Amino acid sequence: MRKKLFTILALITIFACQENKQQADLIVTNANIYTVDDAFSKAESFAVKDGKIIAVGTTSEIDNKYKAIDTINAEGKTIVPGFIDAHCHFLGLGFNQQAVDLVGTKSFEDVVKRVLDFQNERNNKFILGRGWDQNDWEEKEFPNKKLLDNLYPNTPIALTRIDGHAILANQAALDLGNVTVNSKIEGGEVVVENGELTGVLVDNAEMLVMQHWPQPTRNDVTNALLEAQKICFDLGLTTVDDAGLNKEAIELIDSLQKSGDLKMRIYAMVSASEDNLDYFLDKGITKTDYLNVRSFKFYADGALGSRGAMLRESYSDKPGHLGLMVTDLETLKASAERIANSEFQMNTHAIGDSANHAVLQTYNKVLSGKEDRRWRVEHAQIVSPEDFELYKNVMPSIQPTHATSDMYWAEDRVGEERIKGAYAYKQLLEAYGKVALGTDFPVERVSPFLTFYAAVARQDLEGFPEGGFQMENVLTREETLKGMTIWAAYSNFEEDEKGSIEVGKLADFIILDQDIMTVAAKKIPNIKVLKTVVGGEDQ
Repeated sequence: MRKKLFTILALITIFACQENKQQADLIVTNANIYTVDDAFSKAESFAVKDGKIIAVGTTSEIDNKYKAIDTINAEGKTIVPGFIDAHCHFLGLGFNQQAVDLVGTKSFEDVVKRVLDFQNERNNKFILGRGWDQNDWEEKEFPNKKLLDNLYPNTPIALTRIDGHAILANQAALDLGNVTVNSKIEGGEVVVENGELTGVLVDNAEMLVMQHWPQPTRNDVTNALLEAQKICFDLGLTTVDDAGLNKEAIELIDSLQKSGDLKMRIYAMVSASEDNLDYFLDKGITKTDYLNVRSFKFYADGALGSRGAMLRESYSDKPGHLGLMVTDLETLKASAERIANSEFQMNTHAIGDSANHAVLQTYNKVLSGKEDRRWRVEHAQIVSPEDFELYKNVMPSIQPTHATSDMYWAEDRVGEERIKGAYAYKQLLEAYGKVALGTDFPVERVSPFLTFYAAVARQDLEGFPEGGFQMENVLTREETLKGMTIWAAYSNFEEDEKGSIEVGKLADFIILDQDIMTVAAKKIPNIKVLKTVVGGEDQ
């Protein structure tokens, strides 16, 4: 009888304690949590309600105070805030799933074989592909369209270089835009050899063909967005900064997010054009929990791999060639002045040291006396020694895997002196105090673990070079995790709502199968995401 009474009293006590506990929607317990708060503190547990974190602490502290509908026992696994890719092409990734994958091709013959295999399966009226890089081939020269002309004389083909800054078009595609050896366009190059078109169009010259290409349907764009979302969620990305979207794509994204079909949070950089500037500056900032439209994306120059990056002195491997300014300096300055008089952010692609210098000078001039504007230079790839000081008021948005992809040939382009100011991530961090990290996918692979590895090891996946590439510019693991979470959120003016596991912030987090902060560096690329959670909901 006494034993039964004790049991009843114990049950009453338990129920009473439960009744006194605060209700949560989700409790995460027994975890190795890197909160990425100001102190970079750790925790074991947190509670979530209405999509936001309401408490963070030890497992016993949270269990004693909260009860929840759902519970995740992390069993000691590592939890970090959801990764933010601060510079990518999310919609482009989705479209790539519908095109010929040319990433990793080792020769032009390999490119052609993939086109043949793709077309034999799909029989498309127009063929798109992306991912070739002549720097990976034995013959490191731009390809020529002749073989494609013979194989597909009546089917337009456009094959985009991996960086997006050059295409190879066959004659059927060139004919769409009436491209000839005499065709010229500012900020672009129609490559001609021995008086004949090669089919290679660099930077703005791409539009001579692509403006005549069939436009994707609303259904095509929707499918692309949903395919990209699945890829990104599987790799632990919960916010992506899409670096260049048009008005129609942004409106569709907003619609899909509001219907609940698209749950990826997107920081949309509006593709810069006169019409877009007029429309969005008049409309003002758009901000929801899932969409943030408050920036414009400009291109100062092209890419280093296609020799379109604008240098202050000639390319070391092409004397007399300086590269291309994709946007003329007067347009860049006039646009900067307009944007400076609004609340919008200006984010400009700048690869070469000349382009970086021009953008930094422009930014610093128009932002004089204006506080906390967080204008960004995207890539900040080659910077003159004296120009790092100009980054004091300009945020670097950088992609660590560019360094490990380009290190095989970058010095050939710029020489042994200029390479010292290239991919200088630590110097950029020291100049501004923060860096936003991304991938530029699909230029690089989507995985944020490759970003992390490249930042902290500065080696490729085979461990080359031994000791790392220009290790004076390595980032620590803490700096890297911040760059992929709280600093990336800061670059989007969103640090008060995401980027760390703190009370009041959105419950965006991921569970990893290994501790990214302590595992051997060579194992970082193989870390798996066990669970991706956005707003407290498992994706």
